[in-house]
Amino acid sequence: MIKVITGNEAAAYGALLAKPEVVCAYPITPQSRIPEQISEFYAQGLLKGKFVNVESEMAALGYVTGASLAGVRVFTATSSQGLAWMHEGLHWAAGARLPIVMVNVNRPLGAPWNLTCEQTDSLSQRDTGWMQFYCESNQEILDTVIQAYRISESISLPSMVCLDGVYLSYLSETVDIPDQEMVDEYLPAFDPGFRIPGGGWKLYDVFPRDPQGDPHDFMLNRYYLHKRERQCLDRAIECNDLFASMFGRGYPPVEGYRCEDAEAVVVISGSAVGTCRYVVDKMRAGGQKIGMVKIKMFRPFPGSLLRDILRDRGKILVIERDISPGQGGIFCQELRWAMSGERNGKNIYGFIAGLGGADITPGMIERAVQFALESERPVQEAIWLGLPPYEDEDEYDRNTIKV
Repeated sequence: MIKVITGNEAAAYGALLAKPEVVCAYPITPQSRIPEQISEFYAQGLLKGKFVNVESEMAALGYVTGASLAGVRVFTATSSQGLAWMHEGLHWAAGARLPIVMVNVNRPLGAPWNLTCEQTDSLSQRDTGWMQFYCESNQEILDTVIQAYRISESISLPSMVCLDGVYLSYLSETVDIPDQEMVDEYLPAFDPGFRIPGGGWKLYDVFPRDPQGDPHDFMLNRYYLHKRERQCLDRAIECNDLFASMFGRGYPPVEGYRCEDAEAVVVISGSAVGTCRYVVDKMRAGGQKIGMVKIKMFRPFPGSLLRDILRDRGKILVIERDISPGQGGIFCQELRWAMSGERNGKNIYGFIAGLGGADITPGMIERAVQFALESERPVQEAIWLGLPPYEDEDEYDRNTIKV
């Protein structure tokens, strides 16, 4: 079935097709349409599971955590301040190995107040143990929600499916909604293996624990969590390959585009990927050897895949909608770490753009590429792309590169 729907609605359809037994979410701009749409599915009898209204985002995560502990498939969604409020529970869900799937609609964290788009909210949760997937289009949102269940349930870790606020959440695109029978074939009913015969359940417990809280038990738990995280990339590739063979479309953790002979490669994620594809094609048509790498999976970070694509490339530009104040872009930090054995961060340019919902335009991406090609090396951690003019510059401002 083909429908023109928003990114929020695509996420809701993906959840519906996955047949969760418990759905719990609290509305927050620009995510609110997801629980609204799911509540409509529930009222229409399309969602056979239980839909629960709660009083906060923390309560939403707590409710699905309890349901997941009892052995059922669950779904929730949030954004920005709501995700920050869930922070404690995010650590718990990963530490308990719960295959929760959550959609996060990327929006800045206050202050100042902003209701549009920025990826710092989810990236600031990168050390909680959740897998993170960033989507380019509304079709990818729906498909990634379905894939996330198969990945999470196969490895017993939670997944966060991220989509850009406003640019995807509110805008409508043509989306192919697959048949339920095909989804059921790809994603069988959840069987966690710890249900008690006769219809009851027992709470999930990964390891026997010393009631006194033996630190060695905790350290062993974290060792196994780290070991399992290291297996996530292979599992994501397997699940995506199966999805592509069944549905005719797929989304690898890392995608290279026209990189084979590229003298400069733009590394990018989220809704700006489509804009960057256009720029690459335009500059290629003008005789410039430009490529692009799309990062879909951020956690665990796909360093080996990025090294395979970028190892012999010339200039590398990371353009991202986030900032770690005083450090620079988070994607760029991770990429420099991944490439440290190859080039020690040399010729990796970090551009900060699109914060607070500002546009990332084709012209901005072209200016970034030209800047990198014409400069010998990056001279600062963060190069500001599209920063608006302002008064009262001090010495730091005058010495900071703004493209």
